[in-house]
Amino acid sequence: MDIELLGVLRVRENGVSVTPTAPKARQVLAMLALRADHLVPVSELIGELWGEQAPRSARTTLQTYILQLREKISTAIGSDPEGSAPRTAKDVLVTSAGGYILNTAGGRSDVREFERLAGTGYRSMDSGDFEGAARQLREALTLWTSSALADVQAGGVLEMEIKRLEETRLCALDQRIEADLRLGRHRELLGELTVLASRYRTHETLHGQLMLAFHRSGRRSEALDVYQRLRNTLVRELGLEPSSRLRRVQQSILMAGPEPTLDAAVLGSDESLSRVG
Repeated sequence: MDIELLGVLRVRENGVSVTPTAPKARQVLAMLALRADHLVPVSELIGELWGEQAPRSARTTLQTYILQLREKISTAIGSDPEGSAPRTAKDVLVTSAGGYILNTAGGRSDVREFERLAGTGYRSMDSGDFEGAARQLREALTLWTSSALADVQAGGVLEMEIKRLEETRLCALDQRIEADLRLGRHRELLGELTVLASRYRTHETLHGQLMLAFHRSGRRSEALDVYQRLRNTLVRELGLEPSSRLRRVQQSILMAGPEPTLDAAVLGSDESLSRVG
């Protein structure tokens, strides 16, 4: 089974789509695909579909969605040109104590692949292999085609999962940019960082990276403008001043400090610069 969640929802068995069109059935499949090979409790599925206003018929209706999914899976299994697929629909979508399991039988999941590549990239960063880290993290990020589950109507549970996935994407992006900065690619990053700083208007790490890229490119005043815009946004929207680390970056630029000082301030500490609004 192949699962794609980092964009529109796509689930295939034997290369045949088993993704339903009905919104609530898609929610059920998204929940099962996100937790592939792990039990998803009935109570959690009902909470996702109806929240606290679940009707008395919720369990029966959920069973109907499961049956519809199994019918699509059965059709996909029957399309196997070799006719040798040993699995049945109930082997793929398993009823277990208190819930259901989507059994992928070792198939591909773009979320798992992203997490694997990102983890490899983080380890490369830790070992000082910035070229490898940039390459691995870039490869991981190419798996994202748009926002996670972009075409799925999300309830409370899926919304939290989507936010979690988007945060992992942002962390990988942050680290990939850091690797590129350490490789001296500041000029190449200016356009991308300008867009990101506009999109994530209170994210201090991205703004600090943009300040560093401008400073290294000989554009000191623009680096300082980035700080001032961020400060205005933080004060106006959150009632906060920029972190002490970002203030040190600003001071280093004001004093035309050496780049290694900026690198240490922006990139060299374990303390996070991130504030995501």
